[in-house]
Amino acid sequence: MSRARASNGAARPAPRNRLRGLPLLRFASRFAAVALLGCLGALFAFLLFKGGPVLDRELLFGNTPSLDAILGLRPVWDGIWPALAGTLCLVLLTLCLALFPGIGCGVYLAEYAGPRAKALAGAAVDVLAGVPSIVMGLFGFTVILFLRRSFLPEANTCLFLASACLALLVLPVLIVSTREALEAVPRDLRLCAAALGLSRAARLRHVLLPVAARGIWSGVILALGRSAEDTAVIMLTGVVANAGLPAGLGAKFEALPFAIYYITAQYQSQEELARAFGASLVLLLLAGGLMLLASRLASGYRRRWAGGKA
Repeated sequence: MSRARASNGAARPAPRNRLRGLPLLRFASRFAAVALLGCLGALFAFLLFKGGPVLDRELLFGNTPSLDAILGLRPVWDGIWPALAGTLCLVLLTLCLALFPGIGCGVYLAEYAGPRAKALAGAAVDVLAGVPSIVMGLFGFTVILFLRRSFLPEANTCLFLASACLALLVLPVLIVSTREALEAVPRDLRLCAAALGLSRAARLRHVLLPVAARGIWSGVILALGRSAEDTAVIMLTGVVANAGLPAGLGAKFEALPFAIYYITAQYQSQEELARAFGASLVLLLLAGGLMLLASRLASGYRRRWAGGKA
C-alpha cells in the first residue's frame, strides 16, 4: 500500500506542472491575437489618417465626369479609376483561370490519387508555392520573348498574361486548402454516406464538398487577397501607367498596386504622396470588400446546404 501511495504521489506532480503551464500558454495566445489585431488596426488607422482626407470623387476620377469615366467615354488622367477597374478585371480573370484547376487538383489529391501520385503532386505543389512572385513575372516575360522569336511575332505582355501568372501563384493556396478541407471531413460521415449506397461521385457532390465548403472558400479568399495586392508579377507582364481602362485581354492595363508604387517613386509634392496613401486605402478597402463578399457567399452556401436545399 505504501509503495502504491508513493507511486501515486510521484505521478501526481506531472498533471500539476501541465496545469501550471496552461495559464502562460493562454496568456501567450491571447497576447498574440491582441497584437495581431493591434497591428492591423494601427495600419488601417495610419492609412485612414494619411489617405482619408483625399478619399473623394476627385481621387477616383480627377476632373473627368464620373459617369463618362465609368462608361469609358472620356479618359481619366488625374484619378485612379482606371487602376481600380484594371485591378478588378485582373482579380476576376485570375480567379476564372485558377478556381477550377485549383479545386479540381485538391479534390483529386484528397479523394482519387494514390500514395505515389500524392507524393509527386504534393512535392510539385510545394515547389510552386515556394516560387517568388518576381520569378513568376520573369517566367511570364520569358514566355512572351519565346513567342515573339518563334511563331507569334506580335505577342506582347497583356492582361491575360498577368492573370495567368497570378493564377499560377495562387494555385497552391487553392489546392492545399481544398485538400486539407476534404481530408478533415470525419470518417464517420464518409462511412454513413457509403452505407446509404451513394457512389463516390455522389458522396463527393452531396456530402464531402458541402461539408468542406468553409475550408475551400477560405482558400478562395486568400487567393483573392493575393491576386489583388501582388505587384512584382504584373510589373513584368503588362501593367503600365496611364493605360486607361482595360481594352481587352491582349491589351495593357493599370492596377492599383503599380499605381501606388509609381506615384510614391516619383512624387513631387505632398499632395501627390497623399494620393498614394488614398490609393493604398482604396486597395485595402477593395481587398477587404472582395474577401467579405466571398465570406458571405460561403456562409449563404453553408446555410442553404444545412437547410436541405442544396
